[in-house]
Amino acid sequence: MYLGALELDVLLGDVRSLKQKRSVIRPVLAELRRMTVSAAETGDQDLYRRAEIGVAVAASAVPYLNEVLDTCERLVADRPELQLLSVRRRIFGPED
Repeated sequence: MYLGALELDVLLGDVRSLKQKRSVIRPVLAELRRMTVSAAETGDQDLYRRAEIGVAVAASAVPYLNEVLDTCERLVADRPELQLLSVRRRIFGPED
C-alpha cells in the first residue's frame, strides 16, 4: 500500500473575513472529497487571505496515486478565486 499527501498553499482573492474564507474553502474541500480523497484545511486558519489545504489518499500502485494527486492539484489550480502559491507532494511506501 502507498500513501500520498499534498500540501497546497493558496492565496484567496477578494476575501475580507474568516467567514468569507470559509465560504470559499468549503466548496473546494467538498469537490476534492468527491474524488475519494481526504481533504481538510490544515494550516493558516487564523489568516483570512491564505489557506493551506491538505490532501491524502491511499492506493495500491504509485502511478494511480500520482494520477489522483495530479488531478487534485489541477482542480485547486483551476479555481479562479484561488491562486496556488506552492505544492508539496510526498509519497510513502512499504519501505518507509
